[in-house]
Amino acid sequence: MKKPENRPPYEIDPLLSQKAIAARVEAMAREIEAHFADTERLIVAGLLRGSFIFMADLVRELRLPVEVDFLEVSSYGDAMTSSRNVRILKDLRCDIAGCDVLLVEDIIDTGHTLTHVREMLKARTPHRMELCTLLDKPSRREVEISALFTGFTIPDAFVVGYGIDYAQRNRNLPYVGTVRLLEGEG
Repeated sequence: MKKPENRPPYEIDPLLSQKAIAARVEAMAREIEAHFADTERLIVAGLLRGSFIFMADLVRELRLPVEVDFLEVSSYGDAMTSSRNVRILKDLRCDIAGCDVLLVEDIIDTGHTLTHVREMLKARTPHRMELCTLLDKPSRREVEISALFTGFTIPDAFVVGYGIDYAQRNRNLPYVGTVRLLEGEG
């Protein structure tokens, strides 16, 4: 008996190649090194789960004294749009008071999630804190926020790959692609 095919109701069109991403991550690492050249302790804090692949590649490129920590936040669930209800599911373990912090995000869309997290972390009095994102989608911005370090500015499309998911799928793709719903779906 043939097993039913577990095929998603969408296809993925490539947007950013693995090679383009790798080149940009390396260039961003050099920008970050120049900015934090005088740091004694840089805490690279990633927003789970989408940023984990980007962050891993980025910290491997950094020639600075870095520590790694994570926050887990939720504002999407399994939807394609943000609920704007930001929940902290896992907080940082380390104390960031007086430290340099690089907050790493996979994508800035409406800006609500990152604004909420940034304000929460600012209250903990880091020495300085900068934002870093792989992808920026400024056409969707609803609040004023931008990253000092941005990999790529992309159009208003739902994307997956390189750590970014749709309903927990497609994080393992080595590239970033746009989700295209199939006829009669969604």
